[in-house]
Amino acid sequence: MEGIVVNIEGEAFEPGKGHSTEDVLKRLKKVNAIALRAHDGYIFDISSLSGLPEGVHEVTAVTANSPEGLAICRHSASHVMAHAVKDLYPSAKVTIGPSTVDGFYYDFDVATPFTPEDLSAIEKAMQKIVKRNNPFVRKTMSKADAIELFKSMGEAYKVEIIEAIEADEVSLYEEGGFIDLCRGPHVPSTAAIPAFKLLKTAGAYWRGDEKNKMLQRIYGTAFATQEELKHHLEFLEEVKRRDHRRLGKELDLFSIHDDIGSGLILWHPNGAMIRKTIEDFWRDRHIKAGYKLLFTPHIAKIDLWKKSGHLDFYHENMYTPMDIDGADYEIKPMNCPFHIAVYKSNLRSYRDLPIKYAELGTVYRYERSGVLHGLLRVRGFTQDDAHIFCRIDQIEAEILDVLDFTLYVLRTFGFENFDVYLSTRPEKYVGSLDNWEIATEALRKALENKGLKYETDPGEGVFYGPKIDIKVKDSLNRQWQCSTIQVDFNLPERFDVTYRASDDKEAMPIMIHRALMGSLERFFGILIEHYAGAFPLWLAPVQVSVLTISERQADYAKQTANSLATVGIRVETDFGDEKIGYKIRQSSLKKIPYAIVIGDKEMDSGALALRKRNGENLSFSDFNSLLGFLQEEIEQRR
Repeated sequence: MEGIVVNIEGEAFEPGKGHSTEDVLKRLKKVNAIALRAHDGYIFDISSLSGLPEGVHEVTAVTANSPEGLAICRHSASHVMAHAVKDLYPSAKVTIGPSTVDGFYYDFDVATPFTPEDLSAIEKAMQKIVKRNNPFVRKTMSKADAIELFKSMGEAYKVEIIEAIEADEVSLYEEGGFIDLCRGPHVPSTAAIPAFKLLKTAGAYWRGDEKNKMLQRIYGTAFATQEELKHHLEFLEEVKRRDHRRLGKELDLFSIHDDIGSGLILWHPNGAMIRKTIEDFWRDRHIKAGYKLLFTPHIAKIDLWKKSGHLDFYHENMYTPMDIDGADYEIKPMNCPFHIAVYKSNLRSYRDLPIKYAELGTVYRYERSGVLHGLLRVRGFTQDDAHIFCRIDQIEAEILDVLDFTLYVLRTFGFENFDVYLSTRPEKYVGSLDNWEIATEALRKALENKGLKYETDPGEGVFYGPKIDIKVKDSLNRQWQCSTIQVDFNLPERFDVTYRASDDKEAMPIMIHRALMGSLERFFGILIEHYAGAFPLWLAPVQVSVLTISERQADYAKQTANSLATVGIRVETDFGDEKIGYKIRQSSLKKIPYAIVIGDKEMDSGALALRKRNGENLSFSDFNSLLGFLQEEIEQRR
C-alpha cells in the first residue's frame, strides 16, 4: 500500500508515512466506507487497496450514504437476495440483478411464480446471510473456465451472458459459498448491508424481449440506515395512495379494457369533464397567444412518413400499414407533416412569419405490453402539439415566448419546481453548423433571460436540432418529463418549405416543435397523483355538492343547485333520506371541493353553509356572496 494516498472525510492517509495499513482500514470501517474511488471516477472494492491498478496512486473513501455507495449497497443486496433464493429454491436459475435509482432487482427462472409468503421467507434468509458477515471476494477467471463453471452449476443464463462478453477474462464474486458473475464493486462484507426490504414481484422477459421466456423479478430496496429505509417505505405508501390507476377507478375518471386493447384509454364522464376543462383552457390561451388551431387526419399515405423520415426513425413504434384503394396508409405517430402541408397550402412572405399552428392531435405509437402503465405509457394519446415557422432572426424571441408560455401553463396547473435541460448537437446531425450555433444560443439565452437554472446535455439534441426539456416536480418531488422545445432544420428541408424573403428570393424557415403538457393522457395521470385526486376547484369534475338535512329542504336545495348550474358551476345533489353525516362523507370520498349543507335554518334565513372537503366550515349571508366566492376561486385557478 506504500505510495497510495487514501482520502477519508477530507483527511489524507498514506500508509508507510505515519499511518499503518491497519490504521487506514480501521478508519475506513469507522466512517462506514464501503469502496474506493480513483481520481478518474472509477470505483474499486476496499479489498483492492493493496493491489490497485498501475497509475492509481490516490483514492477517496466511498461511504454507504453517498449516491455511489448506496448503489453499491443495493447491488450487493441483490447478490444476497440471489444467494437466499438459491438456498431456498435450489432449482431456480439466476440471471441478472442490478441496482436501480431507488433499489434493486434480480430476475429468476423458477417453475412457479413467487408468492408474498415466498418473499417473506427470502427476506428472512437474507437477514441470516447478512448476520454471517460473509466477505465479498473478487476473483478473475478465463472466459472459457467461467463458462465451464456455470455450466456445471446449471446456470444457463450466466453461460449465455459470458459467451457474449468479448474479453478473455471475467470477474466473479463469492460470498458464503454463493458465486455470481459480476464486474463489481461490492461492499466489503454482507454485514455492510444494514437496512433492506423486499417489495414486490413481477414478470419480466429475459433480455426484455417478449419472444423470450417469462422470468420472475423480485424488487427490493436498501439504505444506509434503518431510519432512511423507514422514510422510503412511508414514501412508497404515499405513492401507492396517490396511484392514478387506483384513483382513476375510485373517482370514475377513466378505464382500460382488454377487449378494447391495452394502452387505449376510455375517458369516463368525470375524467372527460376534467379533460374538457384542460382543453378549453389550452385552446383559449393559444388563441390569445397568436396561434391558429388545426385539426388533422388520423391516417395518411405511407409515402408521407417516408418523406418525413418517420418510417426510418420510428419504424418500431409505428403500426402495420393498411391498404385503402390499393395504396398503403399509416396511422399517424406525429402531427408535424400535416402542419407542414397546411403551411405549404399558400405562398408565404417574410412578413407573414412567424406562423404558429397548434393542435390537440391524437397520435398512435406501438409500445410493448410490458411497458404500458395506466395513463403514463399508452398506445394512443393526444399531444398538445404546436409548430412555429419563423425566420432565423426570430428564433430567440420565439423561444423566449414559448418558454414564458410553457412556465405559465405548468404553473397554472400547480407545478412550481422544474428541472431544465439544454441538449446540444449530437454526433450525427443535419443542417449547417451556423444554424446549429444560432439555434443553440437562442435556447441558451432564453433560459438565461428567464433566470432558469439548467443543465447542458452535450450531444443529446435530436438529429434535426437542439432542444430544451422541462421536467416538472410533483408534490412528492418526483420528476416528470412534460414540456419540450425543439428547433428543426430537417423537416423544412425534406418538404422544401420556403417563404419569400425581403430580397425577393426563396428562403427556408426554421421550424420549432413544442409541447407544453406533452401527452394529455400522461399529463392527466401526473395531475391525479400530484393532487392525490383532490383537484383544485377549477379542474374538479364536480365542484359543489348540494346536500339536505331532511326532505323538507329538497325544493329549496334544488333551486340553489339550479342557480349554481345556470352560471356554470358543476353541481351534484343528494336529497335522499340518509343522515347528513353520511352525505358529507360520500361527498368527501368523491373529493368534491365544497358541499353546501341546507337545513331549516338555511332555508328560512337564506344564509348558506359551505363545507370544504378538509372539514373546514364557511358561512355566507346569501347566495350571491357564496357564488362570488366560488367564481373568484375558479377564475384564479387556485
